[in-house]
Amino acid sequence: MPTPDPSQLTTTDGLRLIDQVAAFGLPPPLFVLTGGDPLKRSDLSQLVRYATSCSLPTSLSPSATPLLSAQALKELKDAGLVAISLSLDGSNAPIHDSFRGREQTFKRTLEAWEHAHEIGLKVQINTTVTKRNLLDLAAIARTVRERRAMTWSVFFLVQTGRGSGLQQILPNECEDVLNFLYDVGEIFPVKTTEGHHFKRVALQRTIVERSQDTLESVLQPGETYRYLRREFGPIIPNGRRRRPPLDINAARGFVFISHAGDVFPSGFLPMPAGNVRRIDLPSLYRSSSIFTALREARLLKGRCGNCEFAPVCGGSRSRAFAQTGDLLAEDALCAYEPGSFPYQAELTGLLAPILRDREVNTIAK
Repeated sequence: MPTPDPSQLTTTDGLRLIDQVAAFGLPPPLFVLTGGDPLKRSDLSQLVRYATSCSLPTSLSPSATPLLSAQALKELKDAGLVAISLSLDGSNAPIHDSFRGREQTFKRTLEAWEHAHEIGLKVQINTTVTKRNLLDLAAIARTVRERRAMTWSVFFLVQTGRGSGLQQILPNECEDVLNFLYDVGEIFPVKTTEGHHFKRVALQRTIVERSQDTLESVLQPGETYRYLRREFGPIIPNGRRRRPPLDINAARGFVFISHAGDVFPSGFLPMPAGNVRRIDLPSLYRSSSIFTALREARLLKGRCGNCEFAPVCGGSRSRAFAQTGDLLAEDALCAYEPGSFPYQAELTGLLAPILRDREVNTIAK
């Protein structure tokens, strides 16, 4: 079994880091323990218990290995864990296991999902969209609904690290997926990671629904959208209150800390701002030149810089950097042409309270 990296944060370092996260104040940040495989840490329960004592809602993003047992989940739940997130990249074992490169991961994922439900842990399902599983998304969505996941979090591929060998979908396919996600969001919660233009689509759909126009006439979804809708089946709203897409982007409401304590705007953006062993996390988050630049929509370039949705979207900075080496470049996975949405006055009205609330929250922090 591989030995831990000598540079990884010790238990003492981990407890100090939790203190730094708690120092952000109210509302408390969501504290997610991930990896690699966080279950390989012998002090995991201790870290969860301490984070809980600091009033941090704590969740775990484990790997589907034999370590992910019912007993391990029970111990973590007893320590204060409130949720886990599991990766489901296919609706069946051949697709998922091929994607993950390991047999039995699909089986272990479903077993862990069931164990978590049995002991009262909330379950978020994470799905990474690539060419390989694009047309399987409707079947995955049905599984998410039938097994009662708390949230479906759909990751849009950033071709960096292990993702560099995966095939990206086309921008028009991405638009179709985002519109499909908006639809299934009528019946269970959906969010995206590195798919920041979901916020744009949600605003567009909201305005179109209030108008006399139709989705087809204004946004013109393509065959991928129609296929996914057919495969998923009828969508009957269940009266749940739709949660608007979270206004979170790299360095804006989100921070990633590596096993060694290096601080990044995103787990997909390899530009460290500093290390928590030397500078406290709130200071890095609030004052680092990398972080502050990423919060300035006016610095964005290309279509992102010219886009009227930039204040709430901004595109994937991780994808821009992976593709161009410039973290402020446009997000090539977005198909939207700035200014082409026909309801600009209505959009301005919807954006005003969102931007006002953000300004108030920024001042508070």
